[in-house]
Amino acid sequence: MIFITGIGTGIGKTVVSAIVTEALQADYWKPIQAGFEEGTDSELVKSLISNTKTTIHPELYKLKMPASPHIAARAEGIDINLNEIVNRESEIASNLRFTIHDSRLLSSDFRLLLEGAGGIMVPLNEKEFVIDLIEQLKAKVILVSRNYLGSINHSLLTASICKQRGIDVIGWIFNDQYLDYENEIVEWSGYPKIASIPFIEKVDSAFVLEQAVMLKEALAFATKA
Repeated sequence: MIFITGIGTGIGKTVVSAIVTEALQADYWKPIQAGFEEGTDSELVKSLISNTKTTIHPELYKLKMPASPHIAARAEGIDINLNEIVNRESEIASNLRFTIHDSRLLSSDFRLLLEGAGGIMVPLNEKEFVIDLIEQLKAKVILVSRNYLGSINHSLLTASICKQRGIDVIGWIFNDQYLDYENEIVEWSGYPKIASIPFIEKVDSAFVLEQAVMLKEALAFATKA
C-alpha cells in the first residue's frame, strides 16, 4: 500500500491523498482521526473524488479532541494499538476486490492508500510514532511538503529520519507555492519529485480530478522505479 505522510500538520496531506486516490482509483483509509468537529478527513476525501471504484474505509480510532493522537486518545481513555491497525489493514487488503484499469499505472501493491495523522514523528501512543506504524505496515511512502518559510528544514529533517529508519520513500509531492524550494529539497534529500500541486483558493472535485489526470504518469513512473 501507499502511506501518505508529511513534514507537519496542516500541509495539505488530505488534498494530496484525494488526488492520489483519484489518480489510482484506489481505496482510502485514515486509521486515526483526531478532531472531527468540522468533519473528518475521510468525509473530505469522499467529497473530492469522482471515480466509482474507490471505497472509503471507516477510521479505526476516531478521537474527538483536535490534538496529537496520543493526547486525544489519553483524554478519552483509549490506547492506540499499532497491531490493531496492522491487522485491520491486512483485513482490508485481503477483502479488497480490485481491478487494474491501467496496467501501465497500477500493480496490486497500490490498491490501498493510507493517510497518516500529522507529520511522520507524531506520537500515536506513549512510545510509538507514525514512522513506527509505517515500518510495521511495510508501506511505501509519499512525503508531502508544503512550500512555506521553514519548509526546507522540516522537509530535510523528515527525509533524514526516513533514511535512518530505512523507510521506502517513493518521492515528494509539493503543495502550495511560496518560493522555489522544491529543487533544493529534492537534491538535498535524494528523494525524487513526483508532482507539485498548485495553490487554489477553494479545492473541489473538479480540481482534484484535473490534478489526478496530470499525476497519473508521474505516479506510474515513481511507483515502478
